Amino acid sequence: MRLTLLYLLTFLFAFILLESGCGGDNISNPTPNVPEGTFSGKFSLYHLHDKSGVVDTQTAVVNLNIETSTGFKVTGDTSTVHAGSYGSFVVNSNYTEIDFVDKTYPTTGTPAKVHLNGIYNYSFNGTTLQMVTTSAYDTLTYVYNLTRTGN
Repeated sequence: MRLTLLYLLTFLFAFILLESGCGGDNISNPTPNVPEGTFSGKFSLYHLHDKSGVVDTQTAVVNLNIETSTGFKVTGDTSTVHAGSYGSFVVNSNYTEIDFVDKTYPTTGTPAKVHLNGIYNYSFNGTTLQMVTTSAYDTLTYVYNLTRTGN
């Protein structure tokens, strides 16, 4: 079962890279610059069912405003999959990680929608911002593929 799960996780990771466009020639290596401004694009949630091996996908179009001086705010299609939220963040550009602290994240229980909260690996080339994180048990993967739309 563990070997099957390893193969499925490898497949899921490859699928995410291909789906997000990382397989093309136009993607550069992650750069350690801090993403700031207004971004818009696709949020994808991938859920791997550990017993069946089936991967469910849910998507939404979200907007992210991220500024070092004021924090972040998520808007857009927040009706089903992703919650509208806001808060603060810290960028560790040496490790290309962003740690989001969502002020709307519930203090108890499990939220009904995904919140931009926790540590995300990111790549940012000045125009395209890609962020990825996985759950503690590697059954959930959150992927943001965003394009800068404003300063």
